[in-house]
Amino acid sequence: MSKPIVAIVGRPNVGKSTLFNRVVGQRLAITHEVPGTTRDRLYAEAEWGGVSFILVDTGGLELQTSKLKAQRKLELGLSSRRRIETNDLMAQVRGQAQIAIAEADVILFLVDVKDGLTANDEEVAQVLRRTAKPVLLAVNKAESPARREAAVEFYALGLGELYPISALHGTGTGDLLDQVVAAFPIEEEEEELEAIKIAIVGRPNVGKSSLLNKILGQERSIVHETPGTTRDAIDTQVEWEGEPLVLIDTAGIRRKGSIQRGVEKYSVLRALRAINRADVVLLLIDAVEGATAQDAHIAGYILEEAKSVVVVVNKWDLVEKDTYTMQIYVEHVYTVLRFLDYVPMLFISALTGQRVDQVLPTALRVQDARLIRISTAELNRILQEAVARHAPPSKAGKRLKFYYATQPAVDPPTFVFFVNDPRLVHFSYERYLENRLREHYGFLGTPLRLSFRKRGKG
Repeated sequence: MSKPIVAIVGRPNVGKSTLFNRVVGQRLAITHEVPGTTRDRLYAEAEWGGVSFILVDTGGLELQTSKLKAQRKLELGLSSRRRIETNDLMAQVRGQAQIAIAEADVILFLVDVKDGLTANDEEVAQVLRRTAKPVLLAVNKAESPARREAAVEFYALGLGELYPISALHGTGTGDLLDQVVAAFPIEEEEEELEAIKIAIVGRPNVGKSSLLNKILGQERSIVHETPGTTRDAIDTQVEWEGEPLVLIDTAGIRRKGSIQRGVEKYSVLRALRAINRADVVLLLIDAVEGATAQDAHIAGYILEEAKSVVVVVNKWDLVEKDTYTMQIYVEHVYTVLRFLDYVPMLFISALTGQRVDQVLPTALRVQDARLIRISTAELNRILQEAVARHAPPSKAGKRLKFYYATQPAVDPPTFVFFVNDPRLVHFSYERYLENRLREHYGFLGTPLRLSFRKRGKG
């Protein structure tokens, strides 16, 4: 089931990025007194009351009235070329925020009590009233009783209840988030949940739709040379050797600075939904261009969701090869995706069909690995062997000591190690234990979750 999306919208400089940082618990969004600092959308996973969701920060939404004022100012001092560039940027920011509204499950409309009700607030409210989405009106910078009393003027926007808050100090944000979570749509369990879901993701124009079409043997997705043809995540239900599958084709994910206009930008949110819903993700790489930093960036999204992965190197037919080409390429990809050295890699051509018949069987093998469960006795035998081979680290004269381990969950495989002091666990020793588990059980293409707890705690 995909996580709900919450979009924070409003005119520039009302505190959207400050609220975003407050909710996600870290300074991910750039905040600045100058209006319009946030131009690219920013999103992160947040949690409230045990419910996870994706929070989206957007640039300031300025509609017609503010647009005309800005244009008049621009005409006074900017060159013709600069006016065009700046107006285009403003249009992109508006487009991004408007598409965030379309993609969101819940909309947080933020206004500023210090500035009072503005014409731009009224214009934004008019847009939001036409949506079928839940809209929560948050009146920011209401730290004092006087400002909270002044907030009542925003009832004139006709959006129902309002919530006075201070994004900077956290006042009222808990009550607001209670309402956000309560407004999430209830998703019905559908038949597809019984099928294995395989998402196809990657940078634009690496051949995602072509691969889907070749697997299906028909033109299920539009294939076009222009990057970004696929705007929505497209689900296709198929059966493979008696196994029900759902194949999810997605729009290309670009580096944030390379994402252009709103439609393309917010296709990233659709792709993130697909990753979240998937059991196994096929990460497509362009063989001609090679693995890039952006491929590693996409892999980071996949790992954040703890999804299993198959790296699929497409357009292999266009690469000049000799005896060592494939091995050199494997080393190259694992170097760029250095945290995915446990995943299988396929070299295919979606155009010619070369090795495409190996894609789904490999994905299913990876899914099987995702469900491996190790008995407690066997797990502790592996742990004792690992500790005997390489002694745990010590700090300030205190050595890490392991008592026992257990596997409480699969999908993904999750292991809990009970120790004398979790603070003594160095990341390198955690990686060592993970490698020992993979040495015995493989866990092909599947991330492992390792948790360290002090014995006697919950």
